[in-house]
Amino acid sequence: MILGIGTDLCNIERIERTLARFGDRFRNRVFTPEEQARAERRRYVAGTYAKRWAAKEACSKALGTGLRMGIAWRDMAVTNLPTGQPVMHLTGWAGDRLSSMTPKGYKAVVHVTLTDDHPWAQAFVVIEALPATGGTP
Repeated sequence: MILGIGTDLCNIERIERTLARFGDRFRNRVFTPEEQARAERRRYVAGTYAKRWAAKEACSKALGTGLRMGIAWRDMAVTNLPTGQPVMHLTGWAGDRLSSMTPKGYKAVVHVTLTDDHPWAQAFVVIEALPATGGTP
């Protein structure tokens, strides 16, 4: 069953200006060290940050809260599998919120997809509940 859906569209040039203006203060407030390391290895740094920003916004919407109620930017993080597929990780308050919205006998799976076409970056997040035992709860 679907527990939540979120999407966000982010202007890459806006993130580029924010990085130029606030630098590490912005990076450290919003992105985990792993997210920063991946972005800084990329040819187009701002585009990578923008996609992750959009994923965090989309995830907060899928959680049904937006960026309020105690959620922190770094409570939501995007990593990549060796295949390149993005994976969303929730910790802190975001993880607690995910647990509270997941019905008993189910496990939550957070699906995320990212794309960009300058000057836009976009993310979609779908939170799905699957039976925890593989059968009917």
